[in-house]
Amino acid sequence: MNSDSVAMTDLSGKMHKLETVCIFGTGDFGRSLGFRLLQSGYKVVYGSRAPKNALLLPKGSKVMTHAAAACDAHVVFVAVQREHYGFLSSLASDLEGKVLVDVSNNLKRGLYPESNAEYLNKLVPGSMVVKAFNTISAWALQSGGLDANRQVLICGDRADAKQQVMDIAQSLGFTAQDRGSLRVAAELEDLPLQLFPLWRLPLNIAICLTAFIFFYALTRDVIYERVTSGKDIAFRIMISLANKAFPIVSLVMLALCYLPGALAGFLQLYNGTKYRRFPDWLDRWMLCRKQLGLLALAFGFLHVLYTLVIPIRYYVRYRINVYTISLVKDNKTYEFDNTAAWRYDSYYSMGILGFGLFVLLGITSLPSVSNSLNWREFSFVQSKLGYITLLLCTAHTFLYGWDRFLKPTSYRWWMPPAYMLSLVVPCVVLILKLILITPCVDRNVTRIRQGWERQGKTSANGRDTKTNHPLIA
Repeated sequence: MNSDSVAMTDLSGKMHKLETVCIFGTGDFGRSLGFRLLQSGYKVVYGSRAPKNALLLPKGSKVMTHAAAACDAHVVFVAVQREHYGFLSSLASDLEGKVLVDVSNNLKRGLYPESNAEYLNKLVPGSMVVKAFNTISAWALQSGGLDANRQVLICGDRADAKQQVMDIAQSLGFTAQDRGSLRVAAELEDLPLQLFPLWRLPLNIAICLTAFIFFYALTRDVIYERVTSGKDIAFRIMISLANKAFPIVSLVMLALCYLPGALAGFLQLYNGTKYRRFPDWLDRWMLCRKQLGLLALAFGFLHVLYTLVIPIRYYVRYRINVYTISLVKDNKTYEFDNTAAWRYDSYYSMGILGFGLFVLLGITSLPSVSNSLNWREFSFVQSKLGYITLLLCTAHTFLYGWDRFLKPTSYRWWMPPAYMLSLVVPCVVLILKLILITPCVDRNVTRIRQGWERQGKTSANGRDTKTNHPLIA
């Protein structure tokens, strides 16, 4: 079968011939798109200002002038920057009735009064302009949908034109999503300019928590010793204080992943229905739980790494040597403490088990892993094992503190030890969860989440569930 008779079979068994696709632009994106189209069985023709100078194009494609290329295809991808759209006005007659796919983006927001796609629509009014593929990178096209973002966002004023572009996107292995009319193009063009939008709140929380815990520990440990006894132990900032801040932030952020779910359960109990919207702050909080968890895992990794270097620290080896020599000089024996042995072994065991499950939670949050799990499996890992992880890490912290909270010397300047602060949020979450899983409460929550509504509560359609009549303001 030669390139002029490429065909594919759809689900109904009908054979249909793939069309020729034209690409204006021979840059990185244009070449990557052409390569992917050729792999999928399309014929590709490039439009260039200087066809003879166009190099490095995919094998099997053709290159010719813009006018000739436009006449050879019905779908034309415009893979050039907005500043170079001027030549398209001279091709208005050749592009009339054709589908123009605008893939461009801007360098910053608000650069132009209208979107690039709307501007293109004004330049070539006889064509059908569709905004698509602007959120897909050249690397994603080269590596394939499995290795990068698979979603292609599409908008346009003509349903038939959007359908043709959606068919192309799906044949390339991507998932197409129709976002509406061409007026949405400005919103789509802003998406690639956003820098980790779902990570902003989690990152701000992590930075604020880290700064607060670090300066809190700095005040209790370093500044207190300097003021009260004149000792300079500022060297502890690099390892000791960092290794106090990281596990505390990790535990608190892990608890913050599960706190909104517990609050949502109590809100549904209070409202007596699942059809009432959560507050905006709770919605936003629940949307960034994955990012909170991954940042918590990152801080947990840092805690593990910092803990591993403790035995080789100069300060630790110095203290061990001094203590050993003092025992020898005083002819004393270090007696075995069975209680301490149980405490430290339990402390380490809880930490190892908690961190192991923490890593499992992080692995299952990866798209390549979560996509292979059904909903029940994913819910079991992220919910049930997640709470077990939180319980183990909280127990690990309790064993670390042991009976220090009973000693007055632990409260320097009336400030409790930093580890006690880290237990507040996890304990609140665990108590709320314990209440939710009690049989009487769990039964009501389950009924509400299955669609039951308490009599007299307002449903999502604004009707009184008791009388079934519309509510009048």
